[in-house]
Amino acid sequence: MTTDHLENFWEIDSNDAFDVLALKTFSFQYKNNKVYRSFCDLINCHPTEVKYVKDIPHLPISFFKTKRVCCFEDDDLQFFSSSSTSKIDPSKHYYRNTRDYQMSFRKGFEYFFGDIKDYAVLALLPSYMEREGSSLIYMADDMIRNSHKMESGFYLNQLDVLKEHINQLEEKSQKTLLLGVSFALMDLVERYSFRLHHTCVMETGGMKGRRRELTREELHDRLRRGFGVNKIYSEYGMTELLSQAYSKSKGIFECPPWMRVYAREHQDPLTRLPWGQTGGLNIIDLANRDSCAFIATEDLGKVYSDSHFEVLGRMDDSEIRGCNLMVI
Repeated sequence: MTTDHLENFWEIDSNDAFDVLALKTFSFQYKNNKVYRSFCDLINCHPTEVKYVKDIPHLPISFFKTKRVCCFEDDDLQFFSSSSTSKIDPSKHYYRNTRDYQMSFRKGFEYFFGDIKDYAVLALLPSYMEREGSSLIYMADDMIRNSHKMESGFYLNQLDVLKEHINQLEEKSQKTLLLGVSFALMDLVERYSFRLHHTCVMETGGMKGRRRELTREELHDRLRRGFGVNKIYSEYGMTELLSQAYSKSKGIFECPPWMRVYAREHQDPLTRLPWGQTGGLNIIDLANRDSCAFIATEDLGKVYSDSHFEVLGRMDDSEIRGCNLMVI
């Protein structure tokens, strides 16, 4: 059993190439992923009925909490895990090796922002650093090491040191990426004020229970004023995905060529809504070769005709109950 016959997702350069690889990936995962095959069989979807990408079923994301969503039988597979509480099981994303993940986030960042070697990378991700198994920490660590800048690194509680390094990099006109979880970036701008010209401020994640949740507009307004910048960037990713979408302004996200997002009816992962209508977000991530590339998330959003999208919030339990087939 191998994925060698599948083309490299990072070489996709057209919609036709995406469609061809998506259909090949579906066939492979239906054959080799027991959980996904069981889901498809339960909804009476057989590969002979899947002629187009729009016909491919999306697996409810909650399966990653309750099942081993994987195309391989190895007992010693590694996994990334999400944060969890005592009441909620963490999601686990199994992988054979990290090559696909590395290629996805490296090529994805390069696609939107250029070579990471041009940046100093400052990571302010306390809630992620305080636990094991975070895919975001893995990505940030790789970016830090490949930036080859002395100031690049993780900053847990050293906001004073971070402030000094930001100012030093600004004085040198060094292009800088400040990647931070929202509540930590708020902590930073409430303690210090900045006027940044060479720093890309990128928020990811939410308040993680540390602060009152804000709308994206309110959050970005406060961060823009605090950092003295014209816009705030955003990263959209999750444990269950090996790819990230990015927003360069106003919370409108764009995917790399091997990733697509669609909106569906809230309670039905098998539907697809017209452009611009609010619904649950379905994602195809062709970097997810070893797990499942077709996921019905619990995020609400809108997808536009240019394939850009925005995230409006999370579904509550009543809105996702229709996605809970097979979940135990």
